[in-house]
Order: sequence, then structure tokens, then C-alpha cells
Amino acid sequence: MSTTAPVFDVTAVRGDFPILSQTVHGSPLVYLDSGATSQKPTSVLDAEIDFLTRANSAVHRGAHTLAGEATELFEDARATVSRFVGAQPEEFVWTSGATAALNLVAYAIGNATAGRGAPSSARFALAPGDELVVTESEHHANLIPWQELAARTGAVLKHIPVRDDGTLDLEAAVSVITGRTRVVAFSHVSNVLGIVNPVSELVALAREVGALTVLDACQSVPHLPFDFAALGVDLAAFSGHKMLGPYGVGALVGRSDVLDALPPFLTGGSMVTTVTLDEAGFLPAPQKFEAGTQPVSQAIGLAAAARYLDALGMAGVHEHERRLGVRMMEGLRRIDGVRLLGDADAERIGIASFDVDGVHAHDVGQFLDDRGVAVRVGHHCAKPLHARFGLTASVRASTSVFTTDDEVDVFLDAVEGVRPFFGVGATGGRS
Repeated sequence: MSTTAPVFDVTAVRGDFPILSQTVHGSPLVYLDSGATSQKPTSVLDAEIDFLTRANSAVHRGAHTLAGEATELFEDARATVSRFVGAQPEEFVWTSGATAALNLVAYAIGNATAGRGAPSSARFALAPGDELVVTESEHHANLIPWQELAARTGAVLKHIPVRDDGTLDLEAAVSVITGRTRVVAFSHVSNVLGIVNPVSELVALAREVGALTVLDACQSVPHLPFDFAALGVDLAAFSGHKMLGPYGVGALVGRSDVLDALPPFLTGGSMVTTVTLDEAGFLPAPQKFEAGTQPVSQAIGLAAAARYLDALGMAGVHEHERRLGVRMMEGLRRIDGVRLLGDADAERIGIASFDVDGVHAHDVGQFLDDRGVAVRVGHHCAKPLHARFGLTASVRASTSVFTTDDEVDVFLDAVEGVRPFFGVGATGGRS
């Protein structure tokens, strides 16, 4: 990304986030946990409150005024967020988040394997020995659903390994993806390493063998200019709460021909045409995947978040966070006893995960919290990746639109004090 990308006034941005004004243990809050969940600007909070106090009603049902207004706002939100990610409204399925979206795909493929769905669903049916491919760096939400699908169908789960520097081994990918590969599922950006993965190369390998591509976009939609159509993947999933939006809402975005052919997963009200005591007919996509009561206020809040990010400009957002990420990593490299995970010279977002020699990640997190710095500790729902690096846990700092240079420096100063505080010597032992 060019350093000439448009910038925004981070001081003005911070004024839109009321939570940032508080102190923690007597120190100003430094929030570096946006990779887990982002803070919400006032415009998002106001959008939900306005709906709930002015137009709250169930959508797609009822003939009264509030029902009509709620439906219009809900579908306007679909159009807004789908446009933000470079998709058409008919390619956009509301879900409760990325985990639900990825499970939807895996279970829909399972239903196709069981012979459910329209005749076109047969293209997704799996046979024993068919292959599902993931990467070694996947979040559990883009790993366990495929493990379960393999167990239910007799398919084989394979993975693309990660190199020592955190990048995917594309040479190995050429042999991992074979003529039996039916699905290639991978993250756009690693939630641990912050590295942007080579989408075009993986899509090309999958297309050569006719495999479906499924993208975990949780860490890219909030931080990069995202264009679903241009990426060329078949399906993508993301969550609202990581992109300044509410909890409990996200989306599955898919090519129309793929969504039309996939059978539904959850069934019930609002996604049917005709129903008898013996059988039911289903609406076309995306409604056939939206059974039951929808997250209406959350969807409207997510649309407000998309408008907020769009007004900032995603090129500027990416440049701001990329630069802060570089500042974090350069600072961490200078601290004795700190090991960066995925220390590659690669395109990345503002995430840095690290291990402090001789001090458990949880102790590091508590030390930082005592100084007002909020970070993530643990395996970040990526245990296989941590095992790859010989760790059970790490510390992760992640930036957002409201993060400042000064906050990064406060964080680095705090990390530098960890080993002396715990009395850890140069060899990692207690002094």
C-alpha cells in the first residue's frame, strides 16, 4: 500500500468513541484488542437506538407501518454493507457472525452430500476420499467446521503449512491441492500474524481443480479496501463486531450461482414459499439462508459502521493501521527477550503477536492491563498455529482507526518493563 494513501484526523476520530475517555487502574485506556472486538463509534450506537425507539418491528411480516419501515431499513442495511464489501444485495446473507457463516457453508455442503436441495446442489456433494483444504494458520471457526464435515462425509482434511516467517508455503500448496480437492478454505489475513495471505494465488490453484473457495475475511473487511468481486473467491465470511459494528451480526457473501445451488442449513419461518405437513419449498438466496427472526437493529448498526468506515476511506484506514503495525513490530524487535510471531517482510495489517521469554502470556497481559493497556492473551482461537511455533499462548496487540502513535509507544514502554518486573534474566530464568 502506498504511503500516499489519504489520511484522516485520528484526534477527531477518537472523539467519536466515548469509551476511549476512561481510565484503567489510574492510567488512560490504551485499547489494543480490536482484533478480538472493536470499539463502537457514537453513530453506530445511535443507529441502533434510533431504530429501537422509532421503528422497532419484525421484518418481512406484518402489514402495519412499523413493519414496513423496519423492513425497508433492514434491506437498506443489506444494500449498504454489501456495497461496502463489493457485492450485490442478492449475494449477501445476514448471519450472527463469521462463525455462523462458515458453519452454514459446511453444513450446506453436508446437506448436499446427503442428497438434500435442488438438483444443482449435487455439484457440492462429497464422496469418501474427497479433500477439504485449509491452512495451518486458520482460526478455529475456519477449521473445526471442516473437521466436522470431513467426519460426517468421509472426506479428508488437509492443510497448507506455514513457513517459519509466518507466510504460507505456496510451493507446498501446489501439492496439497489436488484433483480430489473440493473446498479450499483460508483466511484473508491471519488473526494472529496480521499477514495478508496471497488470495489470488490460492484462488488460481483452487480453480485449476474446480474447488470451491471460502474466505475468512474477519481481519480484512475492517482493515483493508475489500472487493469481493475482484478477489474472485466463491464465498466470504465476516463479523460486524470486528468492524466497529454491533455484536451478533455478520454476513456470508457468495457468488449468486453458488448461493442458488447450495441447499439451506437452518430452516423454519421466513425462508419458505409453500409448506405442508410433509414438505416445504424454499425462497431463493439470500432469504433461504435467513430462517427465523433476524438481527434487525444489529444490521442497521452495521450499516452505520460501514458508512463510518467508508467516510474515513479504507485506503487511509489501512495505511494508518499498517504504519502503526510497523511501529509496533520495530519496537518489539528492539526489546530483549521478545520473539515476534510471523516476522515476515510481507503485506500486513496492524497486528503484532509475540512471546516474552520466561514470562507467561497471561502474566504479560495482566502486567500491561495494570498500566491501562488492553491486549489479547492466549492462543487466539488458533491452537495449531501456536503449536507450529512451539507455543501454547502469545500476546497480541491490534490497532484500529482510533489508535495513535503515542499509544503504541506507551505499549512498547510497558512491554520493555515486563522482564525486569518479573525478575527474568538474560537466559530466561528468574534472577
